[in-house]
Amino acid sequence: MALEILDGPVLAKRTTLGLGGTALAEIRAGRHDDLEGLAEALDRVGGRPLALGGGSNLLAADGELDVAVVTLARGDEPEIVAGAAHGLVRVRVFGGCGLQRLVAWCAKRGLAGLGGLVGIPGTVGGAVAGNAGSFGRDMAGVTAGVWAFTPQKGIGFFGPGEFSTGYRHFALANVEGFFMISQVLLDLEAATLESVLAEGKNALERKRATQPITAATAGCVFKNPEGQSAGRLLDLAGFRGRRLGGMEFSAMHANFLVNRGGGTSEQAFALIEAARQAVFSMFGTKLELEVRVAT
Repeated sequence: MALEILDGPVLAKRTTLGLGGTALAEIRAGRHDDLEGLAEALDRVGGRPLALGGGSNLLAADGELDVAVVTLARGDEPEIVAGAAHGLVRVRVFGGCGLQRLVAWCAKRGLAGLGGLVGIPGTVGGAVAGNAGSFGRDMAGVTAGVWAFTPQKGIGFFGPGEFSTGYRHFALANVEGFFMISQVLLDLEAATLESVLAEGKNALERKRATQPITAATAGCVFKNPEGQSAGRLLDLAGFRGRRLGGMEFSAMHANFLVNRGGGTSEQAFALIEAARQAVFSMFGTKLELEVRVAT
């Protein structure tokens, strides 16, 4: 299967915020090996490459965007492979696989390590690239290696010591700029089905009680400053429920930006900038974006 190139995808239809203008093209890979032709395809299409998973952590600008969106198909089922340390189970999964599809697949097999990620949308590749996590669990804690495409080297494997992780951070060694994670190796704990399901249920109940998980959002807008809560700072600065046009900082959790209908990226950026300025003025804290921005 070769790469598929589609003209002019509208990012408002491809992001959970429902915002964003029109990209130059979408380059879609159905299989891991298809990415071998990505460098040529990017040259042909032009523009800046933008890796797009489930669009759940992306705020894209309005209008015509000089970007070429790169996406992966859902891929086959995850599979158990050899190579894990004693007591662990190694799973290989395609980067385009939905994160919740993987979480459910692991839960059915009594594989622990992803329970805190229940309810987080997007794809596995995107979750690794952003080191998604919650309630003490994150992708960095279970990632044993990735296959990734880079314009300089094509597809390559990056094992331990060849990538770095941190709070909402993932980087490949000696790689700057665009990369696309095509496959991931995860080392998970063998546990009982009951314990894995219980962890996932608890995480989902906590999120339902404190986060607007059914609204049109892109998750948390800002990273938590060290030792602080971005949501609490925004709340104290008066941004809980603050609205501009169709965009609003959620009344349920101030660090979630919500599209209430008819919102625009211009409104979203204006709210974000106002919030950053207010928090810095009141507390001397510079809020760093967690959501990715495409302009």
